[in-house]
Amino acid sequence: MKRAVSTVAVLGILAATAVAAEDGSELLTAIKSGTVAIEVRARFEQVDQDGFDDDAQATTTRLRLNYKTGQWRNLSGFIEFDHVFNALLTDYDSGAGTSPGKAGQYPVIADPDGSDLNQLYLDYSTDPDWKWRGGRQRILLDNQRFVGGVGWRQNEQTFDAFSLTTTAAKNTTLFYSYIGQVRRIYGQEVAAGHSNVDAHLLNARIKLHENWTLTPYLYYIDDHDALANSTSTAGARIAGNLPLGEAKIEFLGEFATQSDAADAPVSFDADYAHLTVSWTGSRGLSVGLGFESLGGSSDPGEAFRTPLATLHAFNGWADKFLSTPDAGLEDSYAVVKYAHGKWNLDAVMHDFAAKTGGSDYGSELDVSAARKLGERYGLLLKAAFFSADAASSLTDTDKFWVMLTASY
Repeated sequence: MKRAVSTVAVLGILAATAVAAEDGSELLTAIKSGTVAIEVRARFEQVDQDGFDDDAQATTTRLRLNYKTGQWRNLSGFIEFDHVFNALLTDYDSGAGTSPGKAGQYPVIADPDGSDLNQLYLDYSTDPDWKWRGGRQRILLDNQRFVGGVGWRQNEQTFDAFSLTTTAAKNTTLFYSYIGQVRRIYGQEVAAGHSNVDAHLLNARIKLHENWTLTPYLYYIDDHDALANSTSTAGARIAGNLPLGEAKIEFLGEFATQSDAADAPVSFDADYAHLTVSWTGSRGLSVGLGFESLGGSSDPGEAFRTPLATLHAFNGWADKFLSTPDAGLEDSYAVVKYAHGKWNLDAVMHDFAAKTGGSDYGSELDVSAARKLGERYGLLLKAAFFSADAASSLTDTDKFWVMLTASY
């Protein structure tokens, strides 16, 4: 099954070639009508973390090239290559054994060098309400809290999978995917760079009203390489907004429950909850409050897990909580956003505590400023300042980024 998932796009191309004699002109038209895109993302990152004598500094660049075909016999294809390299500043540990000799000397900046066939898939659709996708693909569900692409890192997380998206039911977008392999950000040369899994993802986005949606979901993961990630998670989220004159109030509420699955080494049950309320005005100002809770226990290995998530977007940009502590996590936060001219300014203040036992982990301030430079270029300035509580085992950590992007 997994080999079929990872090679389905190649088989599809071979099948297309076999029948090309029948309608070669149509196939040639589909190829010629395809589109090519090139992206460049260059980034400087610095990490100052207590416990290390030296700061980590990295200048990394990602080159991305992709091509999407036109339609032929209800089929279309997509292929995408990435190449990540560093230059000038290389004093950092890229993590998971990808930079021998630097582990323990520098803090981690998880952007190893390497080339990657990031995506290769075929789409098939005979009806606007049904679309099948087979091959290596990006899967982004909801806000990516449970399934995402880890898009902040230079090497993206993608999946070898079969997926179905249908809008046949009224006011509902139903998504199902079977995943055979997770291709993680560290690349295929190290064990942490991939996971062989049998995973089933089911997500239904239901439009309740013009401004409100309900999304129930069920995610089952049987991880053959990291048994502790074998979990079954069921939950639902509701999101919407209420007009308030020229402004609006936005709400998000989510709850999920999780238990061990397949050959997980520990039996457990844990809950997840997330609530946010924000106000957005007519002059580019938005303020909000949020609370996120991931369950834990006094026993090790029983905390709520999110092994397929885009983690950097949650619980602080300093990435101190990429895995949930055994005692769980409570994140109380406040957000301020302001759009001024071409600039988008964000600030987030977090307070972290254990879900079980009530101990404090620390606090964090995150700030960013982003703008477009013409139609093709972008600039991002971003920083995170984590201050550990004296009683916790965590360490003070400051991070700073400057990023330039270009798209053609």
